[in-house]
Formats: sequence, structure tokens, C-alpha cells
Amino acid sequence: MLSFLKKLGHTLYRIWFYILVVLPIVIMLPFLVIFTLSERTYPQFFWMARNIWANCILYGMGCFPVIKWEERLKKGESYMLVSNHTSMLDIMLMLKVSKNPFVFIGKKELVNIPLFGFFYKRVCILVDRESAKSRTAVYRRAQKRLQQGLSICIFPEGGVPDEDIVLDDFKDGAFKMAIAHNIPVVPMTFYDNKKRFSFTFYSGGPGRLRVRVHKFFATHNLKEADKIMLRESVREVILNELQNSR
Repeated sequence: MLSFLKKLGHTLYRIWFYILVVLPIVIMLPFLVIFTLSERTYPQFFWMARNIWANCILYGMGCFPVIKWEERLKKGESYMLVSNHTSMLDIMLMLKVSKNPFVFIGKKELVNIPLFGFFYKRVCILVDRESAKSRTAVYRRAQKRLQQGLSICIFPEGGVPDEDIVLDDFKDGAFKMAIAHNIPVVPMTFYDNKKRFSFTFYSGGPGRLRVRVHKFFATHNLKEADKIMLRESVREVILNELQNSR
């Protein structure tokens, strides 16, 4: 009986999550459509996503962000935001961390999610990792967004790893792009997202969502040949933090 009740609770928790994802979008639909008609109104879209959509989901799920900063983002500056990737909550939590408007670079498969996918493909930079042409186009679109004063967010594991993996290998893209565009890399450790809402169906629950924003990695003296060094240095910071918190 206890096992049944636990499974029922986890099922209802999952259903509630998807309701919280969709409901604010439905309520704000006219404004969201207007703010995605032009790239010039993206900051307004970002404000709504951060302050309304993300808040509704995180606090509605009983998940309370606790953010510790080793270095602060400066208003008006562009950054490459990176973190470990373990949960769908990573998107909402990243929005809570950064007041600076940023654009996600993400996999194209997410456009298939009803309603969410409609806006996802309009405001994010989509990449088909199997296509060299797609990867090249990503760099051009990212450069345009950076020139508009935005930041970029990439989860450098390239996807969500198996749950027994603490931190998967990082792909080169985020670090190559940060060096090419001369923007700092901002490493973040998300400690609790896997525990709160993993991809294992019968799991999760309310609680803290701790984040540590680490010291930034400057790129102004780096060349493309340094991307592997930068990649591994950033990964080591996040991996050490995750291992020390276990």
C-alpha cells in the first residue's frame, strides 16, 4: 500500500509539473506571441519567461532556488553560461540565476513538445548535432545575438547523461564559441535538480535547488587551440564541486 501511495504521489507530481509548464504559457499567450515576432522584443519575452514562467514552475513545485555567487554577472555584459545537465528543471533554474537576458542553444528535438516547442524554436538557437551545416549556422546566429547584447547558455554535456554519471564529458562548442566571441565562461553547479525532478518517473519531490556560480573564466587571451584546456578546466570545477557535495 505504501509503495502504491508513493508511486501515486510521484505520478501526480509529474502531472503537476506539466500543468505548471503549460498553464502560464496559455495565460500569457498573446503577449508571448507579440514578443516573439521580433528579435528586438526578446528582452521582454525573457523577462516574462524568467519572472513569471520559471517562478510559477519552480515555486509551484515546491522547489526553492538557493544561489551562491563567487562572482557576479554585470548588467549589460555578455557571457557564456554553462552548467551540468540533469533535469528539465535546469532550464527554469538557469533563468532564475541570470537577470541578464540570454539565449539557449539546444537540440532541435525539443520543438516537438506541444506549445512549449512553438516558442522554443522561435527564441532559442537550435542545433542538429548530426549536421555540420547546422553547427556552422549556430555560430552565425550566436554572433548576431551577442552583438545585440545578449548572453548564450549551453549545457556542454550535449544532453542529459545516465543518472549514475556524475558529470559527462563536455563538448567543445561552448568553449570554442566563447573564445571566438571573446566572452567569459560562467560555470555553474546545479546540485539538486536530479534529486528534485530526474528523468526516472517514480522519483523527485519538493526542496531546495542549490546553485553555485563559480569564478568566471576569461577568454580574451585565448585562441581556438586553447578550447580543450578551457573545456577541461571548466569541467573540473563543476565535477569537483559535485563530488565534494555528495
